[in-house]
Amino acid sequence: MLGSDVRKHIYDVVIIGGGPAGLTAGIYAARAAMKVLILEGTSTTSQITMTDLIENFPGIPEGISGFDLINRFKRQALQFGAVVETGDIIKIMKKSSGAIPSWEAATPGGSYEGLSLIVATGASWRKIGVEGEERLIGKGVSYCATCDGPLYRNREVVVIGGGNAAIQEALFLTNFVKKVTVVHRRDQLRADAVLQKKAFSNSKIEFVWHAVVSRIIGSKFVEAVDIKNVETGEIRTIPTDGVFVFIGQAPNTDILKDVVKLEKDGAIITDENMQTSASGIFACGDCIRKLLRQVITACGDGATAAHSAQLYVEALKGSSYGI
Repeated sequence: MLGSDVRKHIYDVVIIGGGPAGLTAGIYAARAAMKVLILEGTSTTSQITMTDLIENFPGIPEGISGFDLINRFKRQALQFGAVVETGDIIKIMKKSSGAIPSWEAATPGGSYEGLSLIVATGASWRKIGVEGEERLIGKGVSYCATCDGPLYRNREVVVIGGGNAAIQEALFLTNFVKKVTVVHRRDQLRADAVLQKKAFSNSKIEFVWHAVVSRIIGSKFVEAVDIKNVETGEIRTIPTDGVFVFIGQAPNTDILKDVVKLEKDGAIITDENMQTSASGIFACGDCIRKLLRQVITACGDGATAAHSAQLYVEALKGSSYGI
């Protein structure tokens, strides 16, 4: 059984991340009578909170905003006894003291110890890496239409990308702007068919195919973009008041580089049970290697990670049982 060397404040599981995956893991772990801590980042926020309307979450046919959905998840986790704290993780360390192995998650304000960790740190939007982008972030360059769309009422903007996020955000922007120009390097979109149909039928959206933004122009604020045709190399300038970038995501896994095995792009490698290469660390959601990054898949990952962590902790305590 669990030895007396383990201090009273140690958690059965420390969950790093307060998005759909992390909160679902918290709900499942707390319902399993585990002592659960969920650590939300202070400088990061779940990307789903920036989504204006989620139409494909089962059981909510009328749709719901990402912010409201996350608040429902959090209330449910708290209802079952999970503790929620805020803090940016700066280091993850394995504890060597005592007979029972554990992990420590360190923040600038203190450290938290758990017999297991569930990493649900999500991902961040990728930047296009062209001249003017970094300098004009917050001055016309944005990665969140829900956050900044209302600022561009009756103006013209450019959206970069062709996936679900890009088209969904382009559609949202049409509620405010005069015109949206979608720039995509291919000749067809990757977005779901239902989103494509809406976009193609919207008179405010125009498409520029086989093209990339090669430069963002502006002194104090965005004034225009240079668009390069990827087939001919021709460059033309399009005046615009805003540039919204949606070209994919980069996993938020820098703190795990020397802790667990990662893919080349930084995604955490897990097995089907959300187990990482490090015993006692599980991962779920957008930060792991996976085919589909959606709220519903993040929730499934979180539930699996919580159950795996439960079995791991029960084995540590000597209370595991066969199913």
